[in-house]
This record gives sequence, structure tokens and C-alpha cells, in this order.
Amino acid sequence: MWLPHFFCTFAPINQHNIIMATKERASFGSRLGIILATAGSAVGLGNVWRFPTMAGENGGGAFILCYILCVLLLGVPCMLGEFVIGRRAQANAARAYHTLAGRGPWRFIGYFGVFTGFLIASYYCVVSGWCLQYVYASVAGQVSGSPDYVTSYFNDFVSNPWKPVVWLVLFFLISHFVVVRGVEKGIERASKLMMPLLFILLVTIAVASCLLPGASRGFRFLFSPDFSKVDGNVLLGALGQAFYSLSLGMGCLCTYASYFSRDTHLAKSAYQIAGIDTLIAILAGLMIFPAVFSVGGDVGAGPSLVFITLPNVFSQAFSSVPWLGQIIALLFYLLLSVAALTSLISLHEVCTAFFHEEFHLSRAKAATIVTSLCCVLGIFCSLSFYDADTLSLFGKSLFDLFDFATGQIFLPLGGFLTCLFLGWFVPKHIISDEITNQGTLSGRFVGLFIFSLRFFCPACILLIFLHQMGAL
Repeated sequence: MWLPHFFCTFAPINQHNIIMATKERASFGSRLGIILATAGSAVGLGNVWRFPTMAGENGGGAFILCYILCVLLLGVPCMLGEFVIGRRAQANAARAYHTLAGRGPWRFIGYFGVFTGFLIASYYCVVSGWCLQYVYASVAGQVSGSPDYVTSYFNDFVSNPWKPVVWLVLFFLISHFVVVRGVEKGIERASKLMMPLLFILLVTIAVASCLLPGASRGFRFLFSPDFSKVDGNVLLGALGQAFYSLSLGMGCLCTYASYFSRDTHLAKSAYQIAGIDTLIAILAGLMIFPAVFSVGGDVGAGPSLVFITLPNVFSQAFSSVPWLGQIIALLFYLLLSVAALTSLISLHEVCTAFFHEEFHLSRAKAATIVTSLCCVLGIFCSLSFYDADTLSLFGKSLFDLFDFATGQIFLPLGGFLTCLFLGWFVPKHIISDEITNQGTLSGRFVGLFIFSLRFFCPACILLIFLHQMGAL
């Protein structure tokens, strides 16, 4: 066939480069730490904010079934592929691809992933800062009132020239503190604290939401799929959400996999992490939709659902007990902050590991460089809400441009190239060795996995890309 020949002619793999690293390298201290830290990388605002938004706009239960199918057929293979690259190379995302690709052009996929992670961190901290502001506002009772007041509050805050900047810098400094402490003492320890807290907060708010009058309509919306609503847009939207939610294509999973021990079961870990990620997304739906239906809100409110619609929902749903509504709002925005922090830490680590290893800097210096650069770009992204005319490019505010470029171009492109690289270029025995832990585990699905990387996953990602660019 011409296709494999075409992909294999770029450059031969340098066998010296794929020898396991012998240098002492940081690693996670336990299997629980691996699962919680990597799940924390995937779990973020994509689950708690974007997933309910997408489900609300695309028919609820029908979208959820499509999403679960996409996670299993697309998300898990792509995640496992990044695990294979990261653990094999035992290096940051940029060097990991370089190690496997030699001097061929494939090595630039890793640098592209680090760059994508850097850009996402730079604008992700802006929305993360909003979450912290709303934690404070919930304590102070500032986000309860008429719908017009809540809308005005949000618009006035995001367009303020300095308040969002203070919160985004504070949020990034929290992630900086965790990353500087290292993999086991920083990232793993923080994940063991934050992921259980995230789950407890989710369950608490979901229970309170499901006990509201009229909440049963929210159950039906989530778990009684209307397949008449399923069309090409819903399917492609579910594919895109699976890709976004699992943090594929931004270097996070590859970097974290480089800290995995050699006896980590990669396939089992991928399914467990995808399962946790999906469970939290569904819990987020249970937390939001019963409450929205209870007060007759708009489940298809879109991105404004979290910062405009939900404050109104909490205020109306608990109008007879205002202090309880205030507590629920506080817990919800605390939940959002924790979810945002787990993801920002992983994005921070992608860039920190790159500077630390490629420029031989101490972890503290590398993290300081990343924090400084991301905060500067984050400040400009935040100020683009204040002065969109000045801080804009190609007809988009700086914030919207970063969001569009990374989410709709860079992530699908990085995932697409990674699938082709693994499926057509990396020797099968390397993939088999990593998945079977040097032959100690069953390898009966390795052939199916490689087939998926060669054909199915690239085709799906290409459909996502064409859909997001308006070509479908």
C-alpha cells in the first residue's frame, strides 16, 4: 500500500533514541496517585461547564449516549496512544516525540503539543479566575438577585480592567506552588486531596438539586434520550466534547505518562480515567439540569449557563431559605475552582517539564518562567473583555482567538498527527511492548488498537476538524 510507505519515508526511527531512559526521573508514588492525578488533568471546566452546556444544547440524554460512545471508540485509544509515547520516552512531551521520531519531522508534534498547552493555560486561567471571584461573591451574597442584576454583575466584572486580572494571577500562583513542589510531593499530593473533594462537592450539590420540586423533568432530560434529535451536528459535537474533556492533544497525558512506573497497566488506566471523567460529567448534569428545570430555566442557555443562569437558579430554587441557596452557590463555585485547578496544574506541568528538561533549569526556575509568561498573556486575554477593539486579531478578541485556535484547530490537529505517527511510523513492537508491559500482559487487542489509530481515529478527528471549521 502507498499509505504506509508514504508515512514511513519521512525518517527512519533511530533505535538508539528508543532505549529506556536511565537517568533518575521523578515519578508518581502510587497507582492511586497515577489515576487521580491523570484524571485530574482530564477533569476540569470541560466536564463541569462545557459538558452540561453541550448536553443542554443537543438534546440531553441522546447527546450523553453519543458522548459515551465517542469516549470509548475515540477517546480511550487516543489517550492510550499518548500514554505509550510518554512512558516509552520517559521525557517531557516535546522530547518524547523527538525520542521516538529521531530527526524526522514527526518530532515537531511534541513541540506543537507544548505550545498548545501553553496557549490554553494562558486563557484558561482567565475563566479560572472568574470561578474564584464567584466563590468570593457567593460568600458576600453578591450573586443573588433579579436576572437583570446577575447578568449585569457578570458583564461588569469581566469587563473590569483590573479585578479579573487579580484573580487570574492568584489562581495561577496556586498552581505554581503545587508544580514547584514536584511530581510526588506536589501534583500527586494535591490530586489526592482535590479529586475526592471534587467528587464530594459534586455529589452534595447533585443531591440538593435532585431533591428540588420538579427535578424529575431534569432526570428525564438526561436519561430519556430522544433519538430524533440525533443528527450529524450532535454526533460531531459529542466527538469534539470527548476530545476536549479528556485533554487530548495538549501534551498533558503524554507528560503525566512519563511519570508512570514500568508496571503501570496503561490500557486499564486509560479506561479507569475515562470512566472517572465521564462519571463526573454526568454528575455535573445531575447537579445542573434538575435545578434548572425546577425553576423553569433555559437548559440551552449555552456558555452563560454557569455564570448567569445558575445564580438565578440557585436564588429562585432556594428562595424560601436564602442562606441555603447561598451555601449551594458557594459550594458550586468552589467545585468549579477545584476542577479548573486540577486541569491548570497539568497544563502548567507540561510547560514546566519542557523548560526544566530542555534548558536544564531547576524546577523552580522553569515554573517561574511558565507562570510569568502565562500570566502576561492571560492579562492581555482578560483585558480583551475591557477593550476588545484594541486587543483583537482576525476579527476576534484575544481571549476568543486563543479559545478558537486551540480548541478548534490545534487540539484536533495535534491528535490527528499523533494517531498517524503511532499508527504508521512507530514500530508495532514498541507499541506492543508498552501495552503488554514487555509481554507480561495480554496483547490480543494490540492489533485492533493499531488499526484504530491508523484508520478510525484519524477519520473521526478529521470529521471534527472539518465540522468545527464549517466545512460540514
